[in-house]
Amino acid sequence: MAGYTPMIEQYLKVKQEYPEEILFFRLGDFYEMFFNDAQVASRELDIVLTARDGGAEQKIPMCGIPHHAVNNYIARLIGKGYKVAICDQVENPKQSIGIVKREVTKIITPGTVVDEMMLDEAKNNYLAAIVDGEHRIGLAAVDISTGNFLMTEFTGLDRNIKMESELQRLAPAECLLPAGSSLDSLWQDNFSEGFLLTRINDNIPGLEEARRALLQHFGVVSLDGYGVEGYTAGIQAAATILSFLYRTQKTHLSQLCSITAYENNAYVELDSFSQRNLELTANLKDNKKEGSLLGILDYCSTAMGKRTLRSWLEKPLKDIDVINKRLDAVDELNHNVQIRMDCHNLLQKINDLERLAGKLGSGAVLPRDLIALKTSLGIIPSLKNLLAAAGSSYLQELSRMDSLSEACNLIELAINDETPPGVREGGIIKSGFDSEVDELKNLSSQGKTWLLDYENRERERTAIRSLKVGFNRIYGYYIEISKANLNLVPSDYSRKQTLVNAERFISEELKDHEEKILGARERLFELEYDLFIEFCGRLQPYIPALQNTAAAVAQADVLLALAQAAYLNDYVRPVLNNDGLIDVRAGRHPVVEKSLATTRFVPNDVEMDLDKARFGIITGPNMGGKSTYLRQTALIVIMAQMGSFVPADAAHLGIVDRIFTRVGASDDLSAGRSTFMVEMLELARIINNASRNSLIILDEIGRGTSTYDGLSIAQAASEYIHDQIAAKTLFATHYHELTGLADSHPGVFNLSVSVVESGETVTFLKKVLPGRADKSYGIHVAKLAGIPAKIVGRAYEILHGLEKERTHSPAVVMEQLSLFEADKDPILEELEKLEIDNLAPRDALTLLYRWKDQLKQE
Repeated sequence: MAGYTPMIEQYLKVKQEYPEEILFFRLGDFYEMFFNDAQVASRELDIVLTARDGGAEQKIPMCGIPHHAVNNYIARLIGKGYKVAICDQVENPKQSIGIVKREVTKIITPGTVVDEMMLDEAKNNYLAAIVDGEHRIGLAAVDISTGNFLMTEFTGLDRNIKMESELQRLAPAECLLPAGSSLDSLWQDNFSEGFLLTRINDNIPGLEEARRALLQHFGVVSLDGYGVEGYTAGIQAAATILSFLYRTQKTHLSQLCSITAYENNAYVELDSFSQRNLELTANLKDNKKEGSLLGILDYCSTAMGKRTLRSWLEKPLKDIDVINKRLDAVDELNHNVQIRMDCHNLLQKINDLERLAGKLGSGAVLPRDLIALKTSLGIIPSLKNLLAAAGSSYLQELSRMDSLSEACNLIELAINDETPPGVREGGIIKSGFDSEVDELKNLSSQGKTWLLDYENRERERTAIRSLKVGFNRIYGYYIEISKANLNLVPSDYSRKQTLVNAERFISEELKDHEEKILGARERLFELEYDLFIEFCGRLQPYIPALQNTAAAVAQADVLLALAQAAYLNDYVRPVLNNDGLIDVRAGRHPVVEKSLATTRFVPNDVEMDLDKARFGIITGPNMGGKSTYLRQTALIVIMAQMGSFVPADAAHLGIVDRIFTRVGASDDLSAGRSTFMVEMLELARIINNASRNSLIILDEIGRGTSTYDGLSIAQAASEYIHDQIAAKTLFATHYHELTGLADSHPGVFNLSVSVVESGETVTFLKKVLPGRADKSYGIHVAKLAGIPAKIVGRAYEILHGLEKERTHSPAVVMEQLSLFEADKDPILEELEKLEIDNLAPRDALTLLYRWKDQLKQE
């Protein structure tokens, strides 16, 4: 660093400690960036890149931003995956000797954001950590903007899959992974473009060290109260997060006053494919909330409620008692319009208490945040009274939330309602709260009176009627006189500044008073800032109660939203038990029905059990409604088990433990996987993890390969799911040959979507009825899609020719024998007894499968 100026040397010394971050270096009213940081920031923020003399005649790249606008620029960099280190002046420049002392006061990464400008109010902003322990994986996640701290573990042979699904559900902004972790390859395969990965080069704390870190942070002597008994890797992951936060935030983390250990077996397991395929929280088209189930149900009034609704939707319950508690509350709010409206009106006035608590705990709270907190807490007593009057036990429990009246009164006594946006401009502390503040305010007020009196006296003395006394942050106080009156300026005025049409002067009397006024003002601002910081410390003990109240408000908001959705969309209360049934009358797809502008949604029934009707094969044309039928069944189950009413005339549902979907597939080019490979990976995941109590949704299998390969795989998978897993399954397929399984497998039943033909015109009725379809109507769909008439006509000619040729060709049947090598001779004997020249190949193939099953049984 030889040859650089002292300031640049100071910069380089700090930068050496933070090589991965973009360093915002405070110089007066600006944050400056130098060298490579300046080049990156200039490019990413579209700001001018200049140069600065760095010493020894060296010009170094430089760019800067005003300190008051820093959050806007940080948000843009964080949004692009960068990390930012804030290096502030930590001593008063007026009191420093030599170069001002500077230190990094905070590191901001995507997972450590607390500023609401950088956050989505409807989503938690999680920082996650993964630790691969002995035969288990620990996962911890924290949202420091709300104080939500979670921990879980995954065991068993499928622990990687479970961890992957949970990580996808949490969707952290940033994930910590130990350098050299055995999970590194898994990360590269599944999350390389999903979340920001931060590798931790430090040694991961051992179990005992991790326990001590948690005990010290929470200020307790035992972790038993947090429900973490038996956890190992999860505790290490939580300690890894705390270590990272202390290193980057450099402040107390009072909002992290508890940790919740949760077991995934308490919730319906939804793998990442199912979460995406069912469009629970984002649509497949552009990954936005609109067009998703969340978009339909979100009638929440508060940001806390929106986040909680998302959590409930992503984690449906399996405990019938807890589900029914939610349904009881939704039922009451659905039928009681008045309480619903009254609660809604109150909730609209409540700010984001969770994130206010987070800002208070992290030292980022502003005076206006405290006013927002006071205003919100003032609503709580009225909300409590409304909920207490309800008949639902759940609503009555929520009514026992703490109104924090003591904290509310403290804010009322101390903080001005019309407080400035920052903490350094004064005007924060109310009169009467501190005697020294009152005294300095009086001095400042007297100073204003003195200035008015001085201005009037000088006008009389100089006979300059336009003379005025003003203040400028750069030049201080001045006397301004127009150029037309310069001949009247008295000799005791000293020129201070020249303007186009006027001159500014200073007098000894004004200069003396300036020192008194500005000194008092500066002292007042410093004192108010110190008092505000001290006052925020007095509010710290209220954070746990504030978080509990926020959670109660959020839950009440979600219950009201579900009731509103039920009321507006004509949903019914589902009946839940453990009998394994799915009996839905006139069920509807909650999203599709809202998107239809000119037509009415056609409802359909679903009847399934664990015995005679557990595997439904659905055939029929494209655009007939098969996929909608599949998805709406899964969504109705999810809605019911999250505690929502459902879109149907009636619904009797047995609790499911997992929901799997294989819906559509496309090439995964980044991983070098074909459509067929992606499809087979999803199918393997289902077969290896589903249980008897699962719900499986299959929309085509085997279309990515040859017809006979695909048909073979589809039948083999169907037989395995039916025979070995025995899970409730709906399988939509164009392999009409599979409908023959209903003749040989007692749990298989056929469904088809109805179609009306009139000549070459086809009408899709969207009605799902018992029975099998015998056509796919692919050419009709091509015609509807706008394929030229000449091509469509030629396609019909080819189709008719193929059908005629294949109908009279025994070779079509005989070539299928390759599927049944072990049974070839007995089947040949059977075929010799039949005249198959006029037998349609589809029917002949059905006979083949039937004979195969009979031979197996024999």
